[in-house]
Amino acid sequence: MNGFKSLEEQWLSPSEALIEDMKRIEGDIMIVGAGGKIGPSIARLTMQAIERAGLDKRVIAVSRFSEEGLVEELNAEGIETIIANVLDDTQLQDLPEVENVLYLAGQKFGTSNNEPYTWAMNTYLPGRVAEKFRKSRIVVYSTGNVYPFTAVGSGGATEEMRADPVGEYGQSCLGRERMFQYFSSVYGTPILLYRLNYAIDFKYGVLLEVAKSVLNGKPLDVTMGHVNVIWQGDANEMAIRSLLHCESPSKILNITGPETVSLRWLANEFGRIFNTEPQFIGEEQPTALLSNAAESFRLFGYPRTTLKQMIGITAQWLLEGGKTINKPTHFQERKGEF
Repeated sequence: MNGFKSLEEQWLSPSEALIEDMKRIEGDIMIVGAGGKIGPSIARLTMQAIERAGLDKRVIAVSRFSEEGLVEELNAEGIETIIANVLDDTQLQDLPEVENVLYLAGQKFGTSNNEPYTWAMNTYLPGRVAEKFRKSRIVVYSTGNVYPFTAVGSGGATEEMRADPVGEYGQSCLGRERMFQYFSSVYGTPILLYRLNYAIDFKYGVLLEVAKSVLNGKPLDVTMGHVNVIWQGDANEMAIRSLLHCESPSKILNITGPETVSLRWLANEFGRIFNTEPQFIGEEQPTALLSNAAESFRLFGYPRTTLKQMIGITAQWLLEGGKTINKPTHFQERKGEF
């Protein structure tokens, strides 16, 4: 357990750049949707950066908090928690006003056969949140799924590319963006639309799924033959630092790693570490869901954690029996059905 804790402290701690930017962010920070995969780690990172900067700011985490013990853990680390279902407008309106909002709430997994709820969470609720926090700066978590597939050799979709999502999940996420864009124009709310794919942590993500397939001798489908990945700690830092880059009209920013990563190469890397021969099915297609994050690198620099480091971290975590989250990314999905 101590070994796992030290790994997390090493790879999820705030950088000097984040600490310096935290000094420039005025006011308290609220994380709406703080109980999911990303929320707890970004809440902790925000609190650590505040403490190391010697500041007196509140970090307020809002969620239904279905995970047992999470509220107590966050409270023990100085993070305030509010248990609320923000889809209930009364509970949403009862939230305190804050200068800064990181908006993480949304629905992805289980979209198929539950489309009305997905649209309520991903499109209706953002409009209500945008009105509620119209006086705040808001970083809105979105997704690269709003883009069409692009050619593997193209460098990926840039922020200037026209959105053209495949499937109802991506369509509802574009709806989320449109709601925030609309209210940004109405109220002058400074907003940044944070299009992320795919974040990697110890407990989940594309690399973990590929590593598990290789380690367990299961064939890996390489039809969606290429992906972008970024370490969750780096993505979290960029989200917090994005509070300094919110604009009206709202700014769009792609967040991912610099490489177009071959799944076949990735599996062979894990095969080398695990001393096993990967098995493959399918044939790589000439297009994939890829994003070009050059603008984020201009603002924040390149991610601290390299692809090779992510591969090593993932392999070590898996081999040592670290805790994982059973929430597949469905990164191989080509029809937009989640």
